Amino acid sequence: MAGEPQSDCLFCKIVGGEVPATIVRETETTVAFRDINPQAPTHVLIIPRVHYADAASLAAAEPQITADILCEAREVAELDKVDHTGYRIVFNTGTGAGQTVFHAHAHVLGGRGLNWPPG
Repeated sequence: MAGEPQSDCLFCKIVGGEVPATIVRETETTVAFRDINPQAPTHVLIIPRVHYADAASLAAAEPQITADILCEAREVAELDKVDHTGYRIVFNTGTGAGQTVFHAHAHVLGGRGLNWPPG
């Protein structure tokens, strides 16, 4: 059921404490942790505590939690001191966009030049 933890979801397991992660911030609605395969000096994933397959379904069902993720992205950028040099927030939605874990999440990337358009 949408919003409920999924037993086969890696990110639900991180939220539940079953899988370790390098947590950088937690709120009532979100968890932020370092990516295990970073693509930039700052590469943090921000996930909602509730399970939705992608950003589009999260936004439709829980717009306030979607906003919470964006607020946390700013906090992460400040924590990693990339808030003044620039950072990118990325939501991959669907396999064609590169989504590999089907639990909505945002990537916060910074600490190096980020080309446009992305790859």
